[in-house]
Order: sequence, then C-alpha cells, then structure tokens
Amino acid sequence: MNPVEEALKIKDQIVAWRRDFHMHPELGYEEERTSKIVEEHLKEWGYKIKRVGTGIIADIGGGEKTIALRADMDALPVQEENDVPYKSQVPGKMHACGHDAHTAMLLGAAKILAEHEEELMGRVRLIFQPAEEGGNGALKMIEAGALEGVDAIFGLHVWMDLPSGVVGIHEGPFMAGAGEFEAIIKGKGGHGASPHQAVDPIPIAAQAILGFQTIVSRNVPPMETAVVSVTSLHSGTAFNVIPEEVSLKGTYRYFNPEIGRMLTKRMDELLKGISSAHNASSTLHIREVTPPTINDPKMCLFAESIAKKFGLNYGDVEPTMGAEDFAYYLREVPGAFLTLGIKNEEKGITYPHHHPKFDVDEDVLHLGTALEVGLALEFPG
Repeated sequence: MNPVEEALKIKDQIVAWRRDFHMHPELGYEEERTSKIVEEHLKEWGYKIKRVGTGIIADIGGGEKTIALRADMDALPVQEENDVPYKSQVPGKMHACGHDAHTAMLLGAAKILAEHEEELMGRVRLIFQPAEEGGNGALKMIEAGALEGVDAIFGLHVWMDLPSGVVGIHEGPFMAGAGEFEAIIKGKGGHGASPHQAVDPIPIAAQAILGFQTIVSRNVPPMETAVVSVTSLHSGTAFNVIPEEVSLKGTYRYFNPEIGRMLTKRMDELLKGISSAHNASSTLHIREVTPPTINDPKMCLFAESIAKKFGLNYGDVEPTMGAEDFAYYLREVPGAFLTLGIKNEEKGITYPHHHPKFDVDEDVLHLGTALEVGLALEFPG
C-alpha cells in the first residue's frame, strides 16, 4: 500500500472535511460538533473509542508496539476576514491556526488505516485533542490515559514558514517553553501636581520594564535563546491623578529549562529591588503555559525515512519561539512534532498563523494524511 496514492484517492474528502470544520469553528473545550463528526466516522470504521470530554482516543490494530498520532481540534476567538465559500459562519470565531486541517488530515489517515488494518505491524492510537490554544488539552488527554502503552507519538502542524507541500523535521528543541506573568506595583496615589507627596508607580513600572529587557541581553548566554516581553500595561484613569498601582502582563519563552527558571528568578529579583528602592511594594504571579517541545532524534530519523520512502519533499525547519502543548506528550514518550508547509504566494496564502486572513493550501493536505499513514504503517519498522 502506497500512502500517497491512497491519500490522493480521498483528497476531495479531506478538503471537504476541512471546509466543514472551518465553517463551524469551536473554541477550546467547546468542540462538541467537531468531535461528534469525528467519533461517528471512527465508529463506522471500526475503531475502539474512548471519549475524554470533547476529546477522543481511538485505537485500531494490535501487537506489542503502539504509535500515537495526534490532531488538535479547537479554533481561536478571531473574526475571519477571508472572502471564501468556506468562511467561518460563527461570528468572532475562526480556525486561524489550521486545526481544522489537522483534524481533517488525521481523519483521512484514520479511514485509510481502517481499510488496511491487516497491514499494520502494531497498534495505532489516534488522539483528537481539544483546547490546544492555551487550554492545555494535552494534559487532560494524558490524564485520561492517552499515552498508556504508547511507544512513540507524532503530531503534524500546517506551517506558513515552509513552501506548500514540504514536510519540516527538526531534531531537538523545536518550539519554545512558554510562561505568562503578571506584576502588580503598588505605590501611593496623589495629585499629579504634587508627586513628592505620592509614590508614583508609573515610573517604577517603566524602570521594571526596562529592567526586564536586560534579562536576556545580560543574563542569557549568547548561544542560548530566550524572550521576555511585556505585552500589557494598565494604570490610571485621569490626567491629573497619580494612581495607586500599575499592572504589567507579558510572556517569557525559552528552550533550555534552566534558562526558563533563571528568567523567572531574575524577573522577581528585579521587580522587588526596583519597587523597594522607590518605597513601593510589588507582587509577581507566574504561570507555566507549556514546556519546550523537544523532538527525539531517533523519531526524527524515522519520520525522515518515511518521507523519503514515499517520495515526500522534506527538510529541516527553523525552531520557533511559539509554544505548543504537544510538548507534554513528548515529556512522557519519544516522538516528534512535524510540520507541513502551506505557504503559496501564487494563491495569496501568505498570512501568518492567528491572522484574520490565515488560510491553508488545501491541495497539499493529502500529503499530511499520507505522512501520518506512512508513520503508522511502518512503525515499528
């Protein structure tokens, strides 16, 4: 069985599924319609199903080894600006990151694998996951047993940074660990004409922001990579009133966990020191969003062998400071997070992920299905 030839036979069906999901986007943990459609097809094709809220774990085949394939299903709170027949029909919601394509590609792989179950050398587990976009749906799936008995796991993400149809494979750290922070600086309010009678938190916040910018440039070794970004600043409501407090929010990113711990330590030290120096108080709340996504070298070599065997165009893909909760799966079992290029300038498909005009090149989605089928078919080959 040639996965590319089989996927080409159902290319139109994969596109139809993708368009249907795109027209009916659902946010994290709200994927009722999407998961119902997926479940109905999987049952029809003979899969053993386990529901996890709006998520689905589906098994087929048997044997000593198990490979898992994962697709995320959730959309984003984005108002779509594309003028296409399959435009989102839900105001304020859009598949602006390609999860509709991920679900359709894995559904296509499920169909092909069911038709060729006798050719499988082991068990295949499909994970249709909710709430990747900030909801850490991966953790919910793991807690429900998605990785029990799994020997390797692969995820596939459509990728605007690669030409359409190219499979991206990168060994080691591929996507960053991410966290969010919120800092509150409390001073003493007063009249804008009498700052000496107040403790103005605004210049304190300004110093803290500048201090945060030096963490990476003066604390992170030049050969390492990290980001600290203040993305929100709120204080005051009147032109002549010094406010009581300032709130800052932002994100930090890293590949090396030791660097991540250092970032949070330095933020806390700087904020406390600057606030204390100005007779103000402060608090810093930090939450880990995801750990780094680190691809196993052996699993990357396996993915390369599959792409090569079935004639798929593949190559390296640059790491990104974006984050992905697939990282939680990779902390438990070896695997790799792969990409499928969808950038097509001739079709005007160039807008980045999470943009209101984001779209995918549907003509290459069957290649993603073929890759997933190939991985399942050859594992543990």
